[in-house]
Amino acid sequence: MYKFKKVNTMKKILFLFLVLVFPFATLHAQDIMTSELLWKLGRVGALGVTESGNLIYSVSYPDVENNTSNRKYFSVSVDGGDPQEIETIEGLLTDPKLSADGRWKVSHNSVKMDKVLGKDLYPSMSESNVRIYESLHYRHWDTWMDGSYNHVFLQKVNNGVPDEGVDIMEGQRYFTPTMPFGGEEDYIIRPDGKYVIYVTKQLAGTDYVQSTNTDLFQYNIETKETINLTDDNEGYDTSPAYAPDGETLAYLSMQRDGYESDKNDIIVLKNGVITNLTAQWDGTVNGFTWAKSADKIYFSAPVDGTVQVFVVNVAEHGNKNAEVIQLTAGMFDVTSVVADLGEKLIVTRRDMNHATEIYSVSLVDKAWTQLSNANNEIYDSIDLSKIEKRMMTTTDGKEMLTWVIYPPDFDPESKYPTLLYAQGGPQGALSQFYSFRWNFQLMAANGYIVVAPNRRGMPGHGVEWNEEISKDWGGQVMDDYLTAIDEMAKESFVDNDRLGAVGASYGGYSVFYLAGIHQNRFKSFISHDGVFDLRSMYGTTEELFFVNWDIGGAYWEKDNKAAQKSYDEFNPVNLVNSWNTPMLIYQGGLDYRVPIGQSLAAFQALQIKGIKSRLVYFPEENHWVLNGQNAQIWHTEFYKWLDETLK
Repeated sequence: MYKFKKVNTMKKILFLFLVLVFPFATLHAQDIMTSELLWKLGRVGALGVTESGNLIYSVSYPDVENNTSNRKYFSVSVDGGDPQEIETIEGLLTDPKLSADGRWKVSHNSVKMDKVLGKDLYPSMSESNVRIYESLHYRHWDTWMDGSYNHVFLQKVNNGVPDEGVDIMEGQRYFTPTMPFGGEEDYIIRPDGKYVIYVTKQLAGTDYVQSTNTDLFQYNIETKETINLTDDNEGYDTSPAYAPDGETLAYLSMQRDGYESDKNDIIVLKNGVITNLTAQWDGTVNGFTWAKSADKIYFSAPVDGTVQVFVVNVAEHGNKNAEVIQLTAGMFDVTSVVADLGEKLIVTRRDMNHATEIYSVSLVDKAWTQLSNANNEIYDSIDLSKIEKRMMTTTDGKEMLTWVIYPPDFDPESKYPTLLYAQGGPQGALSQFYSFRWNFQLMAANGYIVVAPNRRGMPGHGVEWNEEISKDWGGQVMDDYLTAIDEMAKESFVDNDRLGAVGASYGGYSVFYLAGIHQNRFKSFISHDGVFDLRSMYGTTEELFFVNWDIGGAYWEKDNKAAQKSYDEFNPVNLVNSWNTPMLIYQGGLDYRVPIGQSLAAFQALQIKGIKSRLVYFPEENHWVLNGQNAQIWHTEFYKWLDETLK
């Protein structure tokens, strides 16, 4: 808060004159990002391009006061211009779930099949509150199973009105959309209305939670027969999409069962021939879009701490040497390719200083045009952080990309508290992302330097680098973290007496582990939904394939050397005797991926040892924090803790 002294009349006149004559000097960049401002930003979503050449998109504006959000729709020319708000999008875009002739439509619905609830099994006990299970997969992500399954329905359309539809998965105890994150992208209809393609995992119960083997199934609308198109592949098969020719099918595929972060490739199926277009490329695909010419595919993928657009020609006759070409480059993430317009693409883009907006990018001269501008006014009113890319040599002699984010008013002659950011995943890309929780711009605006290393396990640096973290959670990756903070600590502007480490999920595990080995480097820790005890994690997490692959297996497998090394050497619970540093712990009550016992056990250990600690518990949040008011409290507690322990 500023206090003003009285000034004489002449000084008042002079002050008014300066404000009027030099308005930009007083209005430009006179603020910084705050948690309240962060939650005023619009969340932009691209919906598609009309036949007349207009981009249709939505913007959701959080309403923190009422714990809701308000969605608005906009239209803008793909050549740029001023977006216009529209009342409805009905009829503007082609329905991808409708056959080209308008006769058939696909949708999904929940079908109750199993008796799980007390009132299912004991009808006279209608007020009971009990669930009874005889196998695993009793809960997933943030939801307890109630005996219902997602199924695909085929609807006949008469005069534009679809009927109730037929369950093409009738009697199957499988999920489409897949759980927990699958959506309408998990099923499509061929444009000519002959087939429905859907993604599902044909496993149930205990087998379901130990496998990633989803397949693509083709339902023949005329004969009502279903065949498995990807039966030979043991890993994930997802994201089916027909080319504009209406016949060639592309999809994403991982080879190994149980490995959720395996190399993701683009597969093309045409005339019975399956071609892996990206088999020889040393990277992993996020998502793809067919070119309108149907002779190539555009896709997004992590590379060197960013996410960029690539293109691959659709090779026929089993050619597995298709050339992959990178089309964009820069300090930003291209999170999706929305549409191909011939000489340009419509994409979504973000960076560490800006939330997602929609752009066009020329394929001729690589020129960018921003099409949506939901947050321009806010960003134009604040100082932005300086983002720096540094290369650091790890203890095993490899080069590691590290992002460094500086406060907006950074002065190299001053000293700053500094945070080591530990990414989750553990194979989550640390790219130019913009989070509404782990927001580097906000951390920097609060006066902290943020050090974010692309440590072992990050995609975008080759498949080998990505895989080196599995079964080695507490190994080389911990040296990578310490390399990053030690290199930055050599800078005169880094205050070595005010270093902290923060992270969520595997990043939370990293905080718990570093607390036992950091040798007093750090003065403060923050862990959100972190893994604390690998044994209890194995016993309570809902996707066993993850811990089977990444930890190495069950804790009782005494002859399993990889698993026993994880439980003995890489288990934070075994290092508690060395803990001596203040720690803030967040935990969501509906987090079944890293269940509540992990954080409670860590907090209890801290309290018994007499270490300054705080537990912030969100009963109705899952692995994330999605409620607006909860998010504000999350940020408030975050910076309150850092103020207490680092400033």
